[in-house]
Amino acid sequence: MKAVYDTNIFISALTLPGGSAETALALAVEGRVQLVISKPIIHEVLEVLARKFSREPEELARVAVFLADLAQIVEPKRRLKVLRDDPDNRMLECAQAGGADVIVSGDKAMLALGEYRSIRIMILRAFLTSLGDAA
Repeated sequence: MKAVYDTNIFISALTLPGGSAETALALAVEGRVQLVISKPIIHEVLEVLARKFSREPEELARVAVFLADLAQIVEPKRRLKVLRDDPDNRMLECAQAGGADVIVSGDKAMLALGEYRSIRIMILRAFLTSLGDAA
């Protein structure tokens, strides 16, 4: 299954060990989920880690390399304006460009969309349950 994880999933996985988000990241490490990511998503993750969690540049560099190695990096060719929040649109662009099956998010506006061009949008718990890995 090809998936795009929203920034909130990465942040939770990297800052709250032992949670469901870490389980989702482990599924990608194990190869059970093929993760798709874009540079704007990586940049947003790094920006949030720096701003909200005071992470040092060296750690941010390690996170960037980890994410780039873990996921297929895609470069969306088209800018979308489906949702009001621009970072949410970057998720849709990434999923579309990477041929993702699902976007995993906790974002209310994203979840309200439910689906975008046959790409399901679901909460983390439902995603893990669908893979038989509910935490």
